[in-house]
Amino acid sequence: MFMVRSNRRRPALAAVTAASLVAASVVAVLVSPGSGGAATAPSKDSFYSYSGSTALKDIKPGTVLKTRTLAYHFVGIPLPLSVTQLLFRTTNAIGQPVVSVTSVVRPPGADPAKVISYQSFYDSLNPDDSPSYAIAGGVTPGAFIPNAELPIFGSFLAGGFNIVVPDTEGETADFSAGPEYGMNTLDSIRAALNSPDAHLVSTAKVGMIGYSGGAIATGWAASLAPTYAPDVNKHLVGAAEGGILVDPDHNLHYINGSVVWAGVAVMSIIGLARAYHVDLTPYMSDYGKQLYAKLHSASIATVLGAYPGLTWAKLAKPAYATPESVPAFVKIANTINLGSYGAPTIPMFMGQGANGVLEGTPGLGKGDGVMVAADVRSLARQWCAHGTTVKYVQYDLTSHVTTVPFWLPAAIEWLGARFGSSPAPQNCASIKPGNSLAPIPAA
Repeated sequence: MFMVRSNRRRPALAAVTAASLVAASVVAVLVSPGSGGAATAPSKDSFYSYSGSTALKDIKPGTVLKTRTLAYHFVGIPLPLSVTQLLFRTTNAIGQPVVSVTSVVRPPGADPAKVISYQSFYDSLNPDDSPSYAIAGGVTPGAFIPNAELPIFGSFLAGGFNIVVPDTEGETADFSAGPEYGMNTLDSIRAALNSPDAHLVSTAKVGMIGYSGGAIATGWAASLAPTYAPDVNKHLVGAAEGGILVDPDHNLHYINGSVVWAGVAVMSIIGLARAYHVDLTPYMSDYGKQLYAKLHSASIATVLGAYPGLTWAKLAKPAYATPESVPAFVKIANTINLGSYGAPTIPMFMGQGANGVLEGTPGLGKGDGVMVAADVRSLARQWCAHGTTVKYVQYDLTSHVTTVPFWLPAAIEWLGARFGSSPAPQNCASIKPGNSLAPIPAA
């Protein structure tokens, strides 16, 4: 475990500043005057639907169904940066064949053998907040998040990497449904590698990166790749993730009553009920039902900090005093506990903050305000025990948001190195123990 000390802050901040300047330079060079026309929202855009004669169940995951080319848009402004968007077949949380969209961003002079799959932290229950819509020119409060992420992967663009940006939550915006995020991500990579319009070579190397909601997708994709997509796994060189969700039951208790993050619990309940086709309203109080309806299409951009002090007791009927007393929740929570799945076979860089006090969640050292540090340590140790090469860094002084300036430059440097010949570093022996990741007993 590593602690961020004062003599390490300046290099980290300098590195992220340098990365931001590179990204800003890319934008400055590419931006042309004028503003983009209004993009068609996914809910009204026929590109997002499949109407072919072959049933989806008879089509292999990752198969490209539609293709279109457009300019990359940054907060609605078109840039002379080519994007190929692909509608592809994938799988939802309950194993049904569905479709989703990914965007392949190709800078001038891109190396067809180098690919970064960037998983956005758009965290929304509204399909119209998806990265593909933002990239196509959509501007909404929720879509502003993927719009603002260009500087995060801008340094990779400047380095000649092709960037694949999947709509990780699928076409129904199944917020928090980790396995679905992972399958969408893997099938997005499959689609990009399968599409001649993406201009990638068959031997392309692929790295994955994501923070927070993007880490949900990245971690699950890395874990599922050996079994769900071994053909993709052989292309993967490593994955960097930060602000990591592991055991959702632990997180629900951790943010209970939080000043900043409490409302996100309702978003997760809605997203998981939607993903797993479960009705959780019979367990809710009248106030819980009101919030459930109100936040049905909410984005984290509008929910964060809007419900300070919200607790499970306010959301549930008195008969269901804890989440564990709801059988439907127990089943879902165990299904999306990343600690209950297989270990990645690729190197992993895992970064986690541990000072939630900075964002209004009690428990200094317990987590970053929303993610539980001890869960992440346990997952890292578990993966190490199964042979995964893990580099784990814990930022003891930072919260979920303030960890990013420290994690990002380290993650970029680590992931870039995986495209070379140097072996990935690991520190498995020094990772401190954490929480049990055992399933919740049946209610």
